[in-house]
Amino acid sequence: MAMASLQFLPVTVSSESRRLGAIPSSWKSVFVRHSWSCDRSGSAVRSRALAMAGNGGTGEKTDDLPLIHASMDGVDDKQEINDTKVPERDFSDTPYVPVYVMLPLGVINMNCELVEPDGLLQQLRVLKSVNVDGVMVDCWWGIVEAHHPQEYNWAGYRRLFQIVRELKLKLQVVMSFHECGGNVGDDVHIPLPQWVAEIGRYNPEIFFTDSEGRRNPECLTWGIDKERVLRGRTAVEVYFDYMRSFRVEFDDFFEDGIISEIEIGLGPCGELRYPSYPAKHGWKYPGIGEFQCFDMYLMKSLTKAAEARGHSFWARTPNNAGSYNSRPHDTGFFCDGGDYDSYYGRFFLNWYSQVLIDHGDRVLSLAKLAFEGTCIATKLSGIHWWYKTASHAAELTAGFYNPCNRNGYAAIAVMLKKHDCAMNFTCVELRTLNQHEDFPEALADPEGLVWQVLNAAWDVCIPVASENALPCHDREGYNKILENAKPMNDPDGRHLSAFTYLRLSPILMESRNFLEFERFVKRMHGKTSLAIREFVSDLQD
Repeated sequence: MAMASLQFLPVTVSSESRRLGAIPSSWKSVFVRHSWSCDRSGSAVRSRALAMAGNGGTGEKTDDLPLIHASMDGVDDKQEINDTKVPERDFSDTPYVPVYVMLPLGVINMNCELVEPDGLLQQLRVLKSVNVDGVMVDCWWGIVEAHHPQEYNWAGYRRLFQIVRELKLKLQVVMSFHECGGNVGDDVHIPLPQWVAEIGRYNPEIFFTDSEGRRNPECLTWGIDKERVLRGRTAVEVYFDYMRSFRVEFDDFFEDGIISEIEIGLGPCGELRYPSYPAKHGWKYPGIGEFQCFDMYLMKSLTKAAEARGHSFWARTPNNAGSYNSRPHDTGFFCDGGDYDSYYGRFFLNWYSQVLIDHGDRVLSLAKLAFEGTCIATKLSGIHWWYKTASHAAELTAGFYNPCNRNGYAAIAVMLKKHDCAMNFTCVELRTLNQHEDFPEALADPEGLVWQVLNAAWDVCIPVASENALPCHDREGYNKILENAKPMNDPDGRHLSAFTYLRLSPILMESRNFLEFERFVKRMHGKTSLAIREFVSDLQD
């Protein structure tokens, strides 16, 4: 067999196959391994199982699956293993970090039906074969409670969960109270429930609003958390009823330990932040974004805060904060020495960020009640652009009060600690140098941001999980994730509690990419270098 490299390059695929939710009807591009599995203890068994996964588990011949017979022979012979060029850290005997894989956004359709269950089963079998711990799936509010208040349809999710249980995988489930569509990586459109949209047509103030009065129906404004504007219920009550229904419906999966974690959606993209940089309103990277507090409910809150401070004339938003695509130095508010650090600026930013924290506090208190005995988590986005400036403008508009002279993530970590809630943080695969090369004007520092946020969480002793912000198939990205997952020479031995890979797709299942992913999983699990060397030796035989 020809010598092949583990340093695989991404393959070129058609635009149609790049759709993250696509599940191919024929599995000619699915990676299925030979009997030279690095799991020497059961290579023949695993080989047969994987071959069956490639044809729907029928056990029939696999002549129509070329990658079963030549998954490595097609690799460019110029790609050679050369361990002397880039010495890599040895992750043998390091802590075991579970690895989960996000399922496609459209795995459940708008009728709450499981899409292409046979194809999904094949994919999950392949993931199981490389010892992935489980999968993550969004439970969309707009699907489950689509038509009428408190009428829930969980049918498709039950069928999905049954498949996961049969494969002895674990489940991370996201309570997704936001719209899907319009953001990076979104390939399906799942709006908020129809009955909520009807309310919004008569009362658009239930949505986040920018300075020009543009509404964002991606999620509900936190201004109605305690306002009975949703047919007699507050937003927080609506979220709680939904979570309680899920807990009752899937009690057997909780009791069996199949559901290992519930992630609580707290804002756009399921993240605890304001929708400060919506592409639908013209934002482009690396714009600073805009404050999102112009609905009447949040403006009323701002007025009360100003009056309580004794300065009622502060009941206003900054008038010199620029627009979505401004740069910090072009604004009077965010520039060095700008109004963000004035008496008024500090008041406004304190209020704006506290509204975010209070929203998380309210929803998580009820989530802890609904899911008592189960780990809960929430996700924070990695707003890494403009991190090297004094104001950290993009973080400020998103609700993270984190200028260079203040640790804005400490208060969030304390709030999460109050509810025994884990933090899930993004962008752990990004390198600051690469960002500087691609967008030098953005003054980004993802590595500095990750280090600050992880330490803010670890300082209060809450679990920290993570996920990649962008698709990752190369070793450089995986190695960066590993560095963050298991910091070298940490005297306290701190490490990520779990990692969730974004996302299951045809591209991931290409043989070159999947081999690299398998190697990454082994290292996250702390497998010995010997196991990897045996794997390489098998390839050379």
